[in-house]
Amino acid sequence: RFIKDPGEQHWRAVQHLFRYLQGTKDMRLVYQGNQHDARSIFRTYCDSDFGGNPDNGRSTGAYLLTIGGGAVSWTARLQSLVTLSTTEAEYIAAVEAGKEIAWMRNLLIEFGYSLPEASVLHMDNQSALSVSKNPEHHGRMKQLDLRFYWLRDAVEEGMIAPVFLPTEEMPADCLTKALPRADVE
Repeated sequence: RFIKDPGEQHWRAVQHLFRYLQGTKDMRLVYQGNQHDARSIFRTYCDSDFGGNPDNGRSTGAYLLTIGGGAVSWTARLQSLVTLSTTEAEYIAAVEAGKEIAWMRNLLIEFGYSLPEASVLHMDNQSALSVSKNPEHHGRMKQLDLRFYWLRDAVEEGMIAPVFLPTEEMPADCLTKALPRADVE
């Protein structure tokens, strides 16, 4: 976003990133088999920060898809429109995660896996969860573009099963919010 005209704070951020990479170069992703549920090959988590960008008021939406407890697909990007509520921001993030679920399901089916069960999508916003499961709960979201209602159809067809996961346990949270400073003892 700032590559055209970077400032001093951007240079400090790059230096911070390089220090982080140097300190974590020996860390790795570890895949430990399916840790959750024998029915589910993969898990997907989504999150959003409502209006987190101070420059334009847009939210950052993110998802994280794991197989065997290790991340295999993730993204965090600015949403294409300004949302009017946390419900909208979270729902749009869930739509993006749902599209990744559909892609992963198709890929695994091509590899010969059977996916008779709906794929779980973890969300930490009860209102967005309600909207994804029940078209009647759309009060504050009437102005949303029709393309975002795809998720409702995917849930109704049994491809995706939205499930609530508290924010404290949400792995995708780190993709949308700054990490807290480590406690130094």
